[in-house]
Amino acid sequence: MTDIPELTEEQLKRAIPARLRRRLMQGRFESGQDIAALRTFVGLTQTDFAKAMGISVHTLRNWEQGRRQPEGPAIALLRIAARHPRIIRESLEAAA
Repeated sequence: MTDIPELTEEQLKRAIPARLRRRLMQGRFESGQDIAALRTFVGLTQTDFAKAMGISVHTLRNWEQGRRQPEGPAIALLRIAARHPRIIRESLEAAA
């Protein structure tokens, strides 16, 4: 039998409920809190997440504060972030 490793303190802080993650993977963002939770789940600051997504920090803040909603290709990228957070972090590393 394989031991399941325990989550680190950092991983616990970044965790989001499975139900929320499934909804985000479907591209159903109901509020700015969903986007902020996704960014935290990916483990990036606003600046780094915006850079990895190819958007401005201003745009990200507008989404997170509910002033604007992501559309079209942005939703597709956010769905990828929910499904494969490592890819978003690797995107940031590649941009550096």
